[in-house]
Amino acid sequence: MSIETDIKQTTPFKSSYHRVVVNLIYTSNWLAGSQTQLLKPFKLTLQQYNVLRILRGQFPSPIKVSDITERMLDKMSNASRLVDKLVAKKFVLRTECPSDRRAVDVVITDKGLELLKQLDTRQAEWDDLLQSKLTTQEAVSLSKLLDRLRS
Repeated sequence: MSIETDIKQTTPFKSSYHRVVVNLIYTSNWLAGSQTQLLKPFKLTLQQYNVLRILRGQFPSPIKVSDITERMLDKMSNASRLVDKLVAKKFVLRTECPSDRRAVDVVITDKGLELLKQLDTRQAEWDDLLQSKLTTQEAVSLSKLLDRLRS
């Protein structure tokens, strides 16, 4: 299906560049919505999932909240508030940073790692859906084009 069909646009876009911007925004929202549905049974938001994945990548070493913020996909998110919610769910631990008493270290718990293991299985199913739409080479090319667009 085309972007014009999906958004029910009957007039042509002003330019190919305008079309690609609208298509990227629409597709980004579609992907986020699909991921949100995948996470819903686990009572996680996309931002919380992002924090957990950052922490798993850092594991077993702790990471400061400020460093989590730098790595997050959604730069508008409040990492401290997200960490607090994950602490309440017992997916992460917060501790005082030994080298800087003003900073807070965060580390993922075994419960958080187990949750991500379950989500990895669900994510693999979702990845299979994407593989049915794009070849590996197309995915690589698309990713390179997106990288170039942001550079």
